[in-house]
Amino acid sequence: MSSKTLDDAIARAFYVERFDDFLALEQGASVQTSKAYKLDIARFVTYASVKGASSASEVGTRALREYVYHLKDLGLAPASIRRNVSAVRTYFKFLLGEGLVVKDPSERLETPKKWRTLPEVLGVAEVEKLLTAPSLDEPLAFRDRAMLELAYGAGLRVSEWISLNVRDVMLQDHLVRVFGKGAKERLVPIGRKAIGATAVYLRELRPALEKGEGKGVLFLNARGQPLSRMGAWKILRKYVRQAGITKPVSPHTLRHSFATHLLEGGADLRAVQEMLGHVDISTTQIYTHIDREYLRSVHKQFHPRA
Repeated sequence: MSSKTLDDAIARAFYVERFDDFLALEQGASVQTSKAYKLDIARFVTYASVKGASSASEVGTRALREYVYHLKDLGLAPASIRRNVSAVRTYFKFLLGEGLVVKDPSERLETPKKWRTLPEVLGVAEVEKLLTAPSLDEPLAFRDRAMLELAYGAGLRVSEWISLNVRDVMLQDHLVRVFGKGAKERLVPIGRKAIGATAVYLRELRPALEKGEGKGVLFLNARGQPLSRMGAWKILRKYVRQAGITKPVSPHTLRHSFATHLLEGGADLRAVQEMLGHVDISTTQIYTHIDREYLRSVHKQFHPRA
């Protein structure tokens, strides 16, 4: 598709010809790059207009993210998507410089290179191995099992595991109260496995650990003090080893796995956003990308014409 095939009214509304002139006269880009950028922007403008934007100023950050996923779904190679993103950034810098838009929505637009830095996600079977790794022979097994079950079962950040208070776990209501970033409170449902493991820990072990220095915090170390971030990391690493999991696993891996497994099971994106405590749904949408990658890999592996 070239800029010439665009509807004239759309091309005018999005200043396509002025951008083409900018590329030719001012940008100093190679002929090949200019030609590619023109095609890329023609594609982008068509997409934006189909999605209801009547001018570039009506295109926001979320729409640009959706556009990048659209390119991914079209099957474009990562290098081609990166060039498209570069074209879009150049286009919006031009519009901003000419005073044709008041802000640049492409500033924080991510490329496929960034997507590949996402932490690993554990499979359901791997999570099961990890959560059952604490053996009853371990003196602190009840605490460790409760901590892992809650971390995965509620999709918690590591700072949220270690700051949970006893009163925040409402076992009768099947809820945990979490104070996330900016001390923002959210209520997250928890399942029977997390409830059971936490109840056993509260009944059988925590009273023995509490030596007057627990400050009401749920998870205590062997000295009866609130568990530190480093302590939580060490516990997780220990059971990752015991479970025979070879991929890199951090506390955030459990949170990513929680979100991905919910979406793979058909959960609503807004519900997952609420449980994770994301202010902006676009942050949660990254998991739909992981989910799409999973579906794509399954299709490639099992479909006879893949």
